[in-house]
Amino acid sequence: MAMAALRREGRRFATPLISPQPITAIRSSLIAEEQAPSGVRSISTQVVRNRMKSVKNIQKITKAMKMVAASKLRAIQTRAENSRGLWQPFTALLGDAPSVDVKKNVIVTISSDKGLCGGINSTSVKISKAMHKLASGPDKETKYVILGEKAKAQLIRDSKKDIELSITELQKNPLNYTQVSVLADDILKNVEYDALRIVFNKFHSVVSFLPTMSTVLSPEVVEREAESGGKLGDLDSYEIEGGETKGEILQNLAEFQFSCVLFNAVLENACSEQGARMSAMDSSSRNAGEMLDRLTLTYNRTRQASITTELIEIISGASALEG
Repeated sequence: MAMAALRREGRRFATPLISPQPITAIRSSLIAEEQAPSGVRSISTQVVRNRMKSVKNIQKITKAMKMVAASKLRAIQTRAENSRGLWQPFTALLGDAPSVDVKKNVIVTISSDKGLCGGINSTSVKISKAMHKLASGPDKETKYVILGEKAKAQLIRDSKKDIELSITELQKNPLNYTQVSVLADDILKNVEYDALRIVFNKFHSVVSFLPTMSTVLSPEVVEREAESGGKLGDLDSYEIEGGETKGEILQNLAEFQFSCVLFNAVLENACSEQGARMSAMDSSSRNAGEMLDRLTLTYNRTRQASITTELIEIISGASALEG
């Protein structure tokens, strides 16, 4: 009877009283546990269990997001690869001359509307800012056209006055050439330009993307460069058939070139976004697994310390009664 009473009494005093704690207290206890020596009982098992449960839930979410990104990537990748054949003939005909000096530059920055996809949006914004700095001057004008919420959020902080047009939720529905051509037409109607600089991320593989800039010149600049015998001097070697003038043909070619380049750039950037999201979610899942291992070790140590303490109290009580 006395021994049973002591066991009950020992359990009653050895069992920790768990009271609701605010988040700051939980964080402080976790930090104290990490800093405490091995085997020291400084955190309750309930707090560790709750932490393990939340990490497991986060790991499930990151794994599901990786699978969703992989599914979207497979759907977009083929269309992006097929779209590369649209702008290549224009590059052969009109060239891609980023070094042409013009007075009115428009930087079309393409980004994503959602985050959790690594640093692809920051890379596009950095290139756009660098291009803006290079193209600026006393007699020059440089404006931004932004596609995507993430680039808008970054550029609006220090370049709000230079943003001419901003378009978001572009990838809410599956993209096709008709939608992008209408979008390109809206951009051309709302901005005045000598050169359009399209900044995007070109897809190479799931773990690799290349920041790229394509240049589309206005018909006037193309004609000026062709007449001056510059990089576009070979344009005069083509014969024009029909009733259209050279200026009208260049106008149509410039508009068509911009819509094709923009269509390819949007698809390439969407592929890079999904690939980067896959990599980011895979890294997050691995980090969650490593955190679970550390929390499991902490939980086992804390539980072992609790059991050891209870045994010591019981044995000490029994020894006191016998003595």
